[in-house]
Amino acid sequence: MLARTNRLLTAEDFRAVLRRGRRDAHDTMVVSTVSTTAGEPARFGFVVTKKVGNAVSRNLVRRRLKAVARELVDGGLTGMDVAVRALPASVHADWVTLRHDLATTVKGSERR
Repeated sequence: MLARTNRLLTAEDFRAVLRRGRRDAHDTMVVSTVSTTAGEPARFGFVVTKKVGNAVSRNLVRRRLKAVARELVDGGLTGMDVAVRALPASVHADWVTLRHDLATTVKGSERR
């Protein structure tokens, strides 16, 4: 589970990331990223709608995405807000695909 300091908690935070953020689309997700002050903890937020599937499927996808985010935070990611919108294909994607899509997008945005 992500610590409270590593989560986008308010609707205002989500809107800011979605409006100002750099958007990258994959088959499984759309990722919006915004750089913040260097040294601040990275914050993640997830949107998994009913289009993805039933409650069991949505929760599975959300848990997998949170686990990937936790790996990134533990790996030293800082200074970034990330909003992830899961797409219906994410239900059928395996762990490796979800991790690859999210990690490459975030690490690519980190360099910019």
